[in-house]
Amino acid sequence: MSIGIILTVHGAILAHHEPMDTRLGIIYRPDFHPDGLRGIASAAEAAGVDEFWVWEDCFQQGGIAQVAVALASTARLSVGVGLIPAPLRNVAAAAMEFATLEAMFPGRTRIAVGHGVQSWMRQAGAAVASPLTLLREYVIALRSLLSGDEVTVDGRYVRLSEVRLEFPPARPLPILVGGTGPKTLRLAGEIADGVVIDSRYSTRTVHEALGHVAAGRTQARAQARPFTTVLFLVCAPGHDSGRRLAADAARQEVAQGDVFGVGGSAEQITAGLQPYRDAGVDAVALQPLGSMADMTEFIAAAGALTRVT
Repeated sequence: MSIGIILTVHGAILAHHEPMDTRLGIIYRPDFHPDGLRGIASAAEAAGVDEFWVWEDCFQQGGIAQVAVALASTARLSVGVGLIPAPLRNVAAAAMEFATLEAMFPGRTRIAVGHGVQSWMRQAGAAVASPLTLLREYVIALRSLLSGDEVTVDGRYVRLSEVRLEFPPARPLPILVGGTGPKTLRLAGEIADGVVIDSRYSTRTVHEALGHVAAGRTQARAQARPFTTVLFLVCAPGHDSGRRLAADAARQEVAQGDVFGVGGSAEQITAGLQPYRDAGVDAVALQPLGSMADMTEFIAAAGALTRVT
């Protein structure tokens, strides 16, 4: 269900694009137990939200497996992984996984890739000297493979010889890049089809993040290319939202005085989304602050947002 409260915003990045529907998503955090994923995905669909996002933190749940379970548990939800760390997966293997998901659940999978948290990559024996170089090579190769091209490349990290998918997707699959540092955000603007901005940004600092993305798009002369900005946004519905948001802001070292996250009633959450819309965000995935036990209330609050005008 496309909703009127979160409209497409045509900022500098998207100034030359036709309007697009903006969709409301919710997030299933990777620290929630895997056995709850199926039921929460089904409940999210029943509540009327359009997107369901997972992500992969070491060493909790595998992102692609989560996407497959959520897709199989629902009929219409778009399911995104935001993100998978490039160092942990050979790009040919990742392409096969995503092509299979697209064949089984056409048009419902959203892909976001990142260079991973470097301390975790070292733990896994997957760290590289230049994470940005790997991410660049990975995204370019993944896009080519998913387009059905035969790929031969001898990069610094990505090396393929005459690799072509047997069952490539019938349509192009947009590849988003997620990250927090200025260089990663500029790279997203330069080479990706969109960006995932994580939940640490306030209404003030999100402008800075999107400025880095815009700089990358300008550098690549890619302003006319379709591009999607997805924001993961902490959400605390209910009467105690202020305290919970303040605690999470302190944990994420958000500057004092910055407006962080959204909370309260459906009307208050709707109003809280406006500054992010004004900054140029296209889509919002609401991230729960509470435990798994709070997800019923959280999903009901997200469903209420789809009915607020």
